Amino acid sequence: MQAAIPFPDISPEIFSIPLFGMEFALRWYALAYIVGIVIGWRIVVATVRRPALWPGGAAPMTAADVEDLLTWVILGVILGGRLGYVLFYQPGYYLSNPAQILQVWEGGMAFHGGLLGVVLAVLLFARRRGINWVSVADALCMVTPAGLLLGRIANFINAELWGRPTDLPWGVIFPGSAAQDCAGVVAGLCARHPSQLYEAALEGLILGAVLLWLGWRRGALRRPGMLTGVFFAGYGIARFLVEFVRQPDAQFVAPGNPLGLAWHVGGYGLTMGQMLSLPMIALGIGMVLWSRRARPA
Repeated sequence: MQAAIPFPDISPEIFSIPLFGMEFALRWYALAYIVGIVIGWRIVVATVRRPALWPGGAAPMTAADVEDLLTWVILGVILGGRLGYVLFYQPGYYLSNPAQILQVWEGGMAFHGGLLGVVLAVLLFARRRGINWVSVADALCMVTPAGLLLGRIANFINAELWGRPTDLPWGVIFPGSAAQDCAGVVAGLCARHPSQLYEAALEGLILGAVLLWLGWRRGALRRPGMLTGVFFAGYGIARFLVEFVRQPDAQFVAPGNPLGLAWHVGGYGLTMGQMLSLPMIALGIGMVLWSRRARPA
């Protein structure tokens, strides 16, 4: 019999209460967003209160600026994440059903779209305040992995975004007919890679520890663009690797394309996640090289 780990019995809802004739539920995914944003906010505030970490011994923002930036970032994440999912993954469907674009509660957010939304929010905010946008980006990139870590754990609890079938002993038997739709296995014993936890470890825990170490211990914040470059390249590499064991989006899977490759030639190609990660890797490496050429303050 195949060795596998049964999926833990955890409800996606933490609690639910009736409110104004409706049922209000707090879900792990929403809590992950809230806690991740609060953790990031507090770390950035603590960082701007240490002027020695920044170029010229002066932080680019005040604690009050960070609080104002928080609103811009939240809007960038939500709007960018939703529009990114619509444009990158299911443009045909949403063009035919435009009213569903605003139905965020039905699910469908793309990290790459959310990232673009945050980039735009940072540029607009920095321009309005007369702040060096590169240093603002460094501060945000340093704390973003905390949210990614919690978000991927919430994906696991929700039993979504699971990986491809596997016979490895740490494969997880996720619930639901879609997760059990694995050719060549006994019904009920389709174990899959817990790719959400792989991403939590790579994009969240490891990348976050590296960025905090570089920023707080190695003086990387004094080289504007360094932490932004490390984050872009690090996330892109982590996501590119995990895509090899991540179940592809259903809209890309076809009889002649069982691996769900968005671009392929003769059975070889790239998933949509990998295609979106390659520009991130290139941009990240470019920013690291650019920041290293600049004289540190």
